Amino acid sequence: MELDNEMSKVGQAGARRFSSIVLIVIIVVLALSLTALYQAWEAIQAGDLTGGYYLLIGFVGLALSTYMLLQTRRRIKRFTLETPPITTIIVCPKCEFKNVRNFERGDYILKDLGTCSKCEGTMMITAIYREVPEKRKEEKLYP
Repeated sequence: MELDNEMSKVGQAGARRFSSIVLIVIIVVLALSLTALYQAWEAIQAGDLTGGYYLLIGFVGLALSTYMLLQTRRRIKRFTLETPPITTIIVCPKCEFKNVRNFERGDYILKDLGTCSKCEGTMMITAIYREVPEKRKEEKLYP
């Protein structure tokens, strides 16, 4: 169970983190667009005709950096990983008594786990597997 929890924490932490390169690009585009808006304000105050171009560049930069930030956040939500639970099956070879429980650290196949509660035989791990949930089928708009 500890291994499963540790793996899920690592998977979620890696998936939720922003890429540093993307974050730097967003900050640079935001800074350049704010600079362009300031220059547009200065040009408009001075009566220069290039103020409109700076204004356009500034707003496009703001829109682009906002879009990149929102897309990055949406993609992070989409790619968060949840590790499915790991299950261990324990069987008594004499009476075929079967017990299913969560995986514990140190479990391995063919490990003896003590005596059977029904026939006093030795219980043994026969299978360890992940329960993978079924994926939803995506509906197509056009057949």
